[in-house]
Amino acid sequence: MADSIMVEMPVTPEAAAALEDERRRARIGKLVSDLLRPSSADRDPLAALIAEIKSEARADKLSDEEIDAELAAYNAERRL
Repeated sequence: MADSIMVEMPVTPEAAAALEDERRRARIGKLVSDLLRPSSADRDPLAALIAEIKSEARADKLSDEEIDAELAAYNAERRL
């Protein structure tokens, strides 16, 4: 990534240890960049991942309301 800059963000100790590897850091940096600014509107990796997870949850007979309740509970537990 030619036009990259360093940013600081909180991560778990395990994530920090994993990010000591330069190649892994570069891959994670590209992933974060792609998630925040997809190369095209049709290829938004975050939207695709969410759609895939919801599809799997529906296959397990979960309703949209149950999925939303689980996400809300998870988000409430994970606030920084």
